[in-house]
Amino acid sequence: MRFLDLGFARVDTDRRRRCGFPEVIFGAGKTPAEVAAIARAILENDGVLLVSRATPEQFQAVETEFPAAKFHPRCRCITVELRPMPVKDGTIGVICAGTSDLPIAEEAAVTLEIFGNRVERITDVGVAGIHRLLAVREKLEACNVLVVVAGMEGALPSAVAGLVSKPVIAVPTSVGYGASFVGLRRCSAC
Repeated sequence: MRFLDLGFARVDTDRRRRCGFPEVIFGAGKTPAEVAAIARAILENDGVLLVSRATPEQFQAVETEFPAAKFHPRCRCITVELRPMPVKDGTIGVICAGTSDLPIAEEAAVTLEIFGNRVERITDVGVAGIHRLLAVREKLEACNVLVVVAGMEGALPSAVAGLVSKPVIAVPTSVGYGASFVGLRRCSAC
């Protein structure tokens, strides 16, 4: 296994060979300079970059060195494609229940796209208005895989899975009416 030791981070320069895509930078807690240094190592090695949970300051640091950098504010991601990955056959549908779920759905879509997937975004089709979901049934069936992002009640992934003959990946979020409990917290006595 190969890695590049930057002193504060060890960048996995062998991940693309092992997994099919390069290492992703998790931006939370890193300084803009650290993100830029890790980005440089990944881009020199792999030519494609994804930073998740990024800040505008981290984006500025990356963009200074790589003007092709793009900031995706809704999902807080940075992408750079110096040598884009080959586009795969098929389409992955990213579906979300409502606009509160859009940041998570967009993070999934941006991640899929940067790593060479075609993405069909289908938004605001929650079960509170089931007719909106039924109206896009043909689009759902045209996809090869469906990533369904919805509040923690879990109704939308189940409804989608009942409508299509495709694999469905459920992605719960901590928003929505269901059982979100404003985020679960561990009892201090436990």
